[in-house]
Amino acid sequence: MSFSTRLDENMTRFNELLDVNANFDVVCRTTTVGGRNACIYFVDGFTKDEVLLKIMQIWESMKPEAMPENARDFSKQYVPYGEVGLADKEEDVILQLLTGISCIFIDGYDHCLTLDCRTYPARGVSEPEKDKVMRGSRDGFVETLIFNTALIRRRIRDPKLTMEILTAGESSHTDIAVCYMKGRVDEQMLENIKKRIESIHVDALTMNQESLAECLYPHKWYNPFPKFKFSERPDTAAASILEGNIIILVDNSPAAMILPSSVFDIIEEADDYYFPPVTGTYLRLSRMTISFLALVLTPTWLLLMQNPQILPPWLEFILLSEQPHVPLIIQLFVLEFAIDGLRLAAINTPNMLTTPLSVIAGIVLGEYSVKSGWFSSETMLYMAFVTIANYSQASFELGYALKFMRMLILVLTALFNGWGYAAGLVISVCAIVFNKTIAGKSYIYPLIPFHWSELKKRFLRGRLPHK
Repeated sequence: MSFSTRLDENMTRFNELLDVNANFDVVCRTTTVGGRNACIYFVDGFTKDEVLLKIMQIWESMKPEAMPENARDFSKQYVPYGEVGLADKEEDVILQLLTGISCIFIDGYDHCLTLDCRTYPARGVSEPEKDKVMRGSRDGFVETLIFNTALIRRRIRDPKLTMEILTAGESSHTDIAVCYMKGRVDEQMLENIKKRIESIHVDALTMNQESLAECLYPHKWYNPFPKFKFSERPDTAAASILEGNIIILVDNSPAAMILPSSVFDIIEEADDYYFPPVTGTYLRLSRMTISFLALVLTPTWLLLMQNPQILPPWLEFILLSEQPHVPLIIQLFVLEFAIDGLRLAAINTPNMLTTPLSVIAGIVLGEYSVKSGWFSSETMLYMAFVTIANYSQASFELGYALKFMRMLILVLTALFNGWGYAAGLVISVCAIVFNKTIAGKSYIYPLIPFHWSELKKRFLRGRLPHK
């Protein structure tokens, strides 16, 4: 629907659409521009007041004979601001207004002037709590999309860096930025991802990136291993772009989605590259080893406890010192759930009480639970290692995937002994091998398809590329 040249008709229409009388934060400010009546619509809290004030001062001092014939000429001559636009459809004006853009109607013009003088509430770009590094930059993504794109632009000053803006959600109209390097990205995969985003039919991306991820890849939800890599570090996102990957940023989310991602990409961390090659290689191999032990340690110990006759003499010290009152499988499962309970409690506990909660939990679940006979000291020891091992890598999704596979192996081992243990390992390996990325590529590339030089880079941190 196009606009009228009469200001009163446009105001009546938009006051009704926006329900200005009921919404206290939608402001309609009337003024004069060159002797003509005008009104400005904006959302309180989304507008830079000083910018709007200076422009209004210029307009109020204009003379009637200086007014151009159409809105386009007016925007070129008398709007001293960088981000100016014209709109002739009411649905476009409403969408821009609700995103924070100021909209101006002037009597006699059949177009709406839009001023992008937005300002969003935002926190500082401090280091992410989860993606911390021992050395390197200390900035991180925030919930404001334009700040996140600026953090990437700061690191890649190349005109080939492209950031396309898309929207999804019929009610939320959430902004989605697709970032990539021309000449390095897989064009076919890029077009596929953009088509998937454009074809999303959902009311709102309520959970930001998780909602988008489930819309982009709705199949095989039963496989717990993550299909995407998430990072809150702009240096990691910039490095991924330079490697030819695609970065997806969602407004209101402080994390970047990296596509495509194999299991080796998810295990990698920024610390691998902020230290010399030898140290970086050691950190990477240690993380891989600890992640593997987190998967198989307790199932292997349970298998050995069920079959003590296969233990060699030098491993007999791992046998239980006392006969357990509660079956080992129940002990292990109770501890698996108790650890998650403590984690949830720590998240929801005020900071000033976190330390006392940790001390109390350590005493109660440690010493007294063993003395009461509920748990064996050996069970507590191995579960403590598994708990710490889950924090050795940054991906929450990968940590829980390993946890689910570990619990599956424990159940199969308890039910079918050695055959169940072997079946559990096979299922875990198949869940990794047959998991597909959004691009349809192998989840364990460069192992399958085999690529020796790339595989070597996944395990050994070589020198950074240089000329």
